This record gives sequence, structure tokens and C-alpha cells, in this order.
Amino acid sequence: MHYHGKPPGHSGHPSIPRRAALQAGSIGLLGLGMDQTQALRALAGPATPKQTARSVIYIFLSGGLAQHESFDPKPDAPAEVRGEFQPISTRTPGVQLSEHLPMLSERSQRFSIVRSLTHPYNEHSEGHHVMLTGRSKLPPGFSGSRPQSTDFPCIGSVLNGVLPRRNNLPPAAVLPEKLIHVSGRTIPGQFAGSMGSQFDPWFIEASRFRTSQYIHGAFPEYGFHRWEGPTSPPNYTFAAPRLELQPGMLKSHFRSRLALLHSLDQQRRQLDQASDVQDFGRYRQEAASMLAGGGVHRALDVHSADDKLQRRYGKNSFGWSLLMARQLVEAGVSMVQVNLGNDESWDTHEAAFGNLKNYLLPPTDRAVSALLDDLSERGLLDDTLVVMAGEFGRTPRIFTFKGAKSGKPGRDHWGAVQSVFLAGGGIKGGQVIGASDRIGGYPVADPQTPENLGATIYRALGLPATVAWHDRLNRPHQVYHGPPIAGLA
Repeated sequence: MHYHGKPPGHSGHPSIPRRAALQAGSIGLLGLGMDQTQALRALAGPATPKQTARSVIYIFLSGGLAQHESFDPKPDAPAEVRGEFQPISTRTPGVQLSEHLPMLSERSQRFSIVRSLTHPYNEHSEGHHVMLTGRSKLPPGFSGSRPQSTDFPCIGSVLNGVLPRRNNLPPAAVLPEKLIHVSGRTIPGQFAGSMGSQFDPWFIEASRFRTSQYIHGAFPEYGFHRWEGPTSPPNYTFAAPRLELQPGMLKSHFRSRLALLHSLDQQRRQLDQASDVQDFGRYRQEAASMLAGGGVHRALDVHSADDKLQRRYGKNSFGWSLLMARQLVEAGVSMVQVNLGNDESWDTHEAAFGNLKNYLLPPTDRAVSALLDDLSERGLLDDTLVVMAGEFGRTPRIFTFKGAKSGKPGRDHWGAVQSVFLAGGGIKGGQVIGASDRIGGYPVADPQTPENLGATIYRALGLPATVAWHDRLNRPHQVYHGPPIAGLA
């Protein structure tokens, strides 16, 4: 299983007008605009040996889920640690969760909780990078303000480099939007980094909402402003972009144009064998395959799903995102990262208890519970690992930070410990792995790292411990950087 780039010693050739014209003509013949082909860049990748159809849904809670208010309550701790929420019993004897996760509590025998994942970072960008790449060490020259080509590849990009495509779909996708800060900066850790941008995940922009304000949550039903309360973006819609033929272009005509494109490909190969042209050819071929087939359209269309099923998930961005993720893994995508909320939605510095109680935990509880039920009913849960984590946990002690516009307390960033949710994919349910101390500040048993979590994902997808991707100089880069979390199976 290798990543193949430009052959060693290949110098490449300068761009020439005729080649550029051939490329532009190819796009026009396909009936695709430049923006549409750019959206398909993540579909490039090498063919690799066939594997069994296993999948992962990685639910990412950008901002950092508070462990005390979710999967690791501390009812016997002092009030400034315990917080406002009460614990409730689950179906698993001795295991308690937050009172605002009642539906998951009823399904506790389907999942395990790791209460001891730890890393050393308390800053958002650093936390995102380590939790999305499965690498605790930051790359040389890391910048929290922007992604760089020297960043470690995210887990999805690694999978794009070592897994085969199934049903003409890329191995890894991210939805419903990239993680972009309210200031406009793009969060590092989401991309292919040192592997090359052709291995970026397939970003499905279904939410398409950007704001310079702190508006977060499960739009439109559970949208909120961090310190002002309920709100939602005006005219908000949740709809994935559709890859369609131009009006009037029948599939037969489309395929005849592909024949002409084949002759253009032969000319282009004679002109230039540089990697950028080869990449362009792969993008075109994948676009053609997806356009000619109907499976991808059905997987991206959540609003055509049975209304009762949509209501089970929740008719909001959280529910629709997880429903789309289920449809994508069923269609053949190996890993779907689902960002539940736009960037830093779970950053509960202030007004934490009201925001969690009213806007964040209820739609999450419903949507994740529906996902487990839906996967189980379709016979997919045993082969689909569901993971839920954020970039870090939250501080043991509650405080009202200086400058809090709501005047209400919350918890700060805390990389020292967080709780991680895992279900399906061979995971034994109804158990707790590891433990935090009495105030939920540090691991005291079975500490786990992002490397262990990444290895758990790779193992669930059937990747051997020796798998590696190769860079443009044919140097191997190991995929595993630690053992999987022990005791889950």
C-alpha cells in the first residue's frame, strides 16, 4: 500500500499554452465548471489491493467537550468541580453519564468510554492538529494560524493514500464544512499536509455557513450565540452540493464525449507527463465516474430520506450530518469525519451550562443515538466504528473568565484529559477504559494518546501494523505511531 507521487529524479516540465488549452477544453467537454473540478481534487489517489468493506465515522466536537458535563461526571467532587448537572445511571451497572444524555444512557451497552485520553496542548489549533492526525508531536515549524505543507497528514488523508476506492467514491470525506475560525483563518490538521494536497479529504460543504460572530450549534433548531442565547443564521439551509451533468446532456452523449476526451488524453501524455497533468486526468476520470452513477447523489441527499427517519436523527445540522455519514459509509466511503458544529462550537468558556443543556447536548444525544440504532438495524454497526472526541477536554474547575460577556461561568481548555466515545466496529459495549482523578483533571489509570486513538481507527479499517505511505522521493512513512487502545474488543 503505497502513495506514489512524481518519480524520483523527474524534473517536470514547464506549463505550455497548448497543454493548458487541452485541460480547459477537457473541462468544458465534461460539462464541469472549474469550481466543480476543484471540489473533486480529493478523489485522486493510487489503486491498492482490495480490502473488506469496513468503515469509520469520526464525530469531531470542535471546541472541546467538557468531560464533567458528558461522559465523566464527578458527583462527589466539590461544587466548583462538580458543576450544575446531575449524573444519571445507564444500562451498564456502575456507569453514569450526564443527565442531558438520556438517550445514550439507554444505549450504554452499545458503546465504550475511554476516560483517560491525554495530550499536552491547551490551544485550539494544536489540539485540532494532534486529534485529527493521531500524532501528539507537532511538526517542525507548526503554525496555529494556518495549515502548512509540512503539517502531518490528517487520518483521512492517510486513508486516501493507502485504501482503495469503493464504488467510485474516495476513501475519506469530511462534512458538513471545513473548520474555519470566526476570524477567517482555516484550522490546521484537517488536510494532507506533507502527503500533498491531492490527498486532502473530500470536503462536502453541506452547511456552507460562515460568520464573523460566535453563532454555533445544530442549525436551525438549536442555533445559539455564545453569550446572547438562541439564534440561527438567516435563511439557513443544509444541502450538499450535487455533481450533475449540464441540462440536456444525456448520459449517452456524456459517454461519447468521454471517447473524445480519451484522444485528448493521448495528446496530453505526449506533451507532458508531469504529475500535475496526471493528477488532472485522475480528477476528470473520477468526476466522470461519479456523474455517470447515481449512488453518490443518493448518499448526499438527506432530505429525500423518510421523514420519520429524519426526525429520529433530528431535523437540524447535527442530525442531517450523521444521517449523511451513514448514507456515505453505506455507499462505500471508508471514513467520514463529521464536524458536529462549526469551528469551536463546543468551546464553553462562558454560559457553559445553559449552552450545553439547551443547544449542544440534546441534539447530539438524539443524533448519535439514532446513528447507533440506524447502523444496527441495517446490519452495519459491527463493521462501522463510531468515534466521538474533541481537540481536548475542559478544566476541572469552573470559573467566570475575565471579559465574559454573559457574566456566566464555564471551563477553559484542558488537554490533560478528555473522554472519548467508541461504538461498533467490534468494540465491546458497556465498559469504561481508563479513569481520571477525583476532580477529572488527569488520568490515573490506562492513559491513552492520540496515537492510540489513531491506531484504533486504522485497525478497525483492517490496516496491518506495517502499512506505510511513500512520499515523492519514495521514502516510507509509517501509518501506525502507537498500539490501538487495549481492552476495547
